[in-house]
Amino acid sequence: MGLTDGFPADFASTDADDLATYGRDWTKVYAPAPSLLVRPRTTGEVSEFLKRCHATRTAVVPSGGRTGLAGGAVAKDREVVLSLERMRAMSSVDTLALTLRVEAGAVTEAVHQHAAKSGLTWPVDFASKGSSQVGGNIATNAGGVRVIRYGLTRQWVLGLEVVLATGEVLELNGALEKNNTGVDLRQLFIGSEGILGVITQATLKLCRLPEKTDVFLFSVPTLQHVLELFEAARQGPFTVSAFEFFTDRCLARLMRHRKVKAPFDAGSPFYVLLEVEAASAPLEPWLQALFETARVTDGTQAQNAEQARALWAYREGISESLSATGLPHKNDIALPVSGLKTFCAELETLLAGRYPGWELCLFGHIGDGNLHVNIMKPDALDQAAFLQATHAVDADLMALVRAHRGSVSAEHGIGLLKREWLGYTRSPAEIALMRQLKVIFDPHGILNPGKVL
Repeated sequence: MGLTDGFPADFASTDADDLATYGRDWTKVYAPAPSLLVRPRTTGEVSEFLKRCHATRTAVVPSGGRTGLAGGAVAKDREVVLSLERMRAMSSVDTLALTLRVEAGAVTEAVHQHAAKSGLTWPVDFASKGSSQVGGNIATNAGGVRVIRYGLTRQWVLGLEVVLATGEVLELNGALEKNNTGVDLRQLFIGSEGILGVITQATLKLCRLPEKTDVFLFSVPTLQHVLELFEAARQGPFTVSAFEFFTDRCLARLMRHRKVKAPFDAGSPFYVLLEVEAASAPLEPWLQALFETARVTDGTQAQNAEQARALWAYREGISESLSATGLPHKNDIALPVSGLKTFCAELETLLAGRYPGWELCLFGHIGDGNLHVNIMKPDALDQAAFLQATHAVDADLMALVRAHRGSVSAEHGIGLLKREWLGYTRSPAEIALMRQLKVIFDPHGILNPGKVL
């Protein structure tokens, strides 16, 4: 029996456009070269297909919204791409338990909209929410813009349905809040990047939508002032739900791509977007203190939902704009928050000394120590030479991350692009245990081969 015998006629595709589209993610380092695309509609179809792949030792790359930046969803070596996009069903919201059961292909923003009808939300949120899928979010333990308030994806997943490489289906934890019965296997699959099993359904934990949020955009003179603003926000009369920053170089790229106006008359080296919930006192005294202490040089507060979306667009449009106006080499790293100032200064010095003239665009989630480091390709350098040069940059950057006891990947995972640097954040003993887990769950090594390990 062949891999696709007996499945629906539209189950599989070898169309060149399909293979090119589904064989890549947001990275541009490797050319997609899958042998086949399959799009199951049920867990049963996933199970039967993986059973056949296990028997024939056929490599499979699980695929969600393909919005990752580490090459985790790239199929470059004739693998089969298994897309979950047709599995988008969502149950009704359980307003007593505050839970929602969804299939892995459900789009993040659709989950938000579905839960919002009941005054609830799944508080996993990022710029790619319009195309990212829940299964991919869980498989990468996605972060996003509100980690400082709500934590990572794993905090918001109660139960999982997972298909192993052998085709065996596991139902892990269901909708239980408490289940202290040994090792929690569910957590092994969250953040495992599809190398241990294919997530097909999840029971999500929801919370109430905040009754009121206030959104501010500030211009800030130095990175030290950005950190001081963060400290002041932590002590403010509200709950911080997001604290995002970006540089003037990011803003320039955004304005070039989206043709938006500058937020303030005078430019600034740094900008901070702050979103807060549940102010317990008037905000004016807190805001006045920011200007009196020179932590900020200008600022604006959204007066309605439309203005709030407009302010958020300055931050959420950056990644798209960098790619639209040039070729960025991206890195997603994390540092202890208290060490960000020193790290950024050392990074600027490193690039200026070894790679003069290269443009560095920094943005990220300062509140949780997550920096998005984007080095833009110089116009005079061709792509191949740039990719070769940025590998040397990565060696320097990751050494700097290791020296500061940071993480080589904050929220996009290891995938293909960061395998070389995994040992900079994880110990040899940890990596050895990961390899043992891989053999236990996927003895023939067919699931997302070459990724992470």
